[in-house]
Amino acid sequence: MKIVQSDEIESSKASLHREGAAYRKLLLEGEAGVDNFSLVISRSEARFSPRHRHTFEQFRYQLEGTADYSKTGTLETGMLGYFPESVRYGPQTQGDNKDLTVLCLQCGGASGGGYIGRGEQLEAAKELQSMGTFKDGVFHRNPDLPGKRNVEGSRAIWEHIMKRSLEYSDPRYETPFLMKPNNFDWRPIKGTDGVYEKPMGVFTERNTGSGFVKLNLDAAHDLGTEGRDIYFVLKGAGTAAGEPYRWGTTFYLDPDETIALKATEESELIQFRLPDLDDLKTREMAAE
Repeated sequence: MKIVQSDEIESSKASLHREGAAYRKLLLEGEAGVDNFSLVISRSEARFSPRHRHTFEQFRYQLEGTADYSKTGTLETGMLGYFPESVRYGPQTQGDNKDLTVLCLQCGGASGGGYIGRGEQLEAAKELQSMGTFKDGVFHRNPDLPGKRNVEGSRAIWEHIMKRSLEYSDPRYETPFLMKPNNFDWRPIKGTDGVYEKPMGVFTERNTGSGFVKLNLDAAHDLGTEGRDIYFVLKGAGTAAGEPYRWGTTFYLDPDETIALKATEESELIQFRLPDLDDLKTREMAAE
């Protein structure tokens, strides 16, 4: 179990392979492998990224502003997006120097392609800057070096780290899912008093999922299920395992772990369920 207070974490430069300024607070990160993940609060100013896709999957909850993903759609404040592995989205445009803030979970997907941590990605981007330039989200390789001249930035980083050409798995979905949580109803959680849930969806055979939990004033509830779960406080205050929680407090729970919450203010939390990749992780360890 981990408890992280986001207001105690400093922001750092988020990436080098996209146009525009972006900063992030790294709240949680896993360990290298097929089930690696990261959770960040990302703030960006004027920003652009081309239409692209990833070997991993991600959830994006829009905290502030509107993210325009062109023909994929838009994420307005309070909306939640699920972006499956291998599914194209964007391009993302952000003009007029309007700040956007998003809570972003990225994690290894159902196909076992894994997820490269943000720190390793940033170091690779720095190395690539000596071999070419990033412009409009594309890496342009110097003409005197071997390799493809123009490569989408995140793909160039992956291939630089892995030392091989990237092949995407067959996509399980046609498009990303852009959801409007405010249009969903709260549902009482059985056996509780003043505690409600708002499930948003479960995806792929690996049961990646997301939803929301609400506690009324003075309500108590034990968070925790059979999976690897992450909770982020969006509203309210109270205590968790005797420690205070407030906006931005983040909980990570391994399977069978629980944490006791007591609300001193009406509270709302967003929940993410990381995919169950135990069999793929066992296979990966056996191959080493």
